Amino acid sequence: MNDSILIVGGGPAGLAAAHALARVGRHSVLIDKAERLGGAPILSGYAKLVPSGEWAKDAIGGMVERVRGDSLVEVHTGATVRSFDGSPGDFTAQLSDGATVRAGAAILATGFTHFDSLNKPEWGFGTFPDVVTTTQVEQMISSGRGVRCPSDGRKPQRVAILLCVGSRDRQIGREWCSKICCTVSANLAMEIREELPDCHVYIYYMDIRTFGLYETKYYWRSQEEFKIKYIKARIAEVTSDGTKLIVKGEDTLVKRPVTIPFDLVVHAIGMDPNLDNKTIASTFGVELEPHGYLARRNTYGNMAETTRAGVFVAGAATGPETIDDSIGQGHAAALSALGSLGAAKATA
Repeated sequence: MNDSILIVGGGPAGLAAAHALARVGRHSVLIDKAERLGGAPILSGYAKLVPSGEWAKDAIGGMVERVRGDSLVEVHTGATVRSFDGSPGDFTAQLSDGATVRAGAAILATGFTHFDSLNKPEWGFGTFPDVVTTTQVEQMISSGRGVRCPSDGRKPQRVAILLCVGSRDRQIGREWCSKICCTVSANLAMEIREELPDCHVYIYYMDIRTFGLYETKYYWRSQEEFKIKYIKARIAEVTSDGTKLIVKGEDTLVKRPVTIPFDLVVHAIGMDPNLDNKTIASTFGVELEPHGYLARRNTYGNMAETTRAGVFVAGAATGPETIDDSIGQGHAAALSALGSLGAAKATA
């Protein structure tokens, strides 16, 4: 019987799980394939987080420091799990760095992959340098450089944010809503206007899904206080006249074509399953749900359970998720893992 718990993934969910276990005096081994902990918010250079408004480097960076400084958390970065064998209470994992980890349970907090906008070529990414992604705009803001047109470094006077790039799109096999894009885009639009008050920002949308309590803080505030313009439209293509980017589409409210020139076009990219999910599922002996995310076994029995006993899951590994909910799920997975150890001891 081994009381240690293996955690795979050092983003918000994995960090939360490690911290929760340490708070009750339980040892964990935290593994991440990247050389740094923090997951997408740190590795992709996110700016201010929704809904707290804290800078990612401070909020998630603080979680990293807390885990790094805890003697009950053993950290392996730049490492992956090569094999995982055993049963609840007695698992053995072989890591790519040569280490062997014995653990009573495992938590998969392996996150997601940002949608690659090259899979939506008609919307200009990869063709025109001033067509960028929300992640790239986040990096502009968090770096302190400010929002600029990559082609020549000028401040944009007109910006378009195109929603649902890589989400709710059957033509490219992304039928799911990525949950956070509408809110993040409204937040970014306000950040652009804060930095560039003379810049006009437009958001093109199919539907607005600032879910839960975010409607007032982001959707209405962005319009009423920051004068963001929302256009309900179907985008046909993004082209260029040699000077400006041209967004062509149909305004679906008034049923007429709409063509507007912009300096900068931003793709609000969705959340794809982790590119490594097939390997992760094979290594840990768990199943994937139809879209390629890690499958839960029984949400109403124990939402952290996978299809293999003793292996739990948290955060965006199971589908598009917010950072705050990923943190909550990390805590829940830690509790579930502890419960499984108790059950394993009782039957030993």
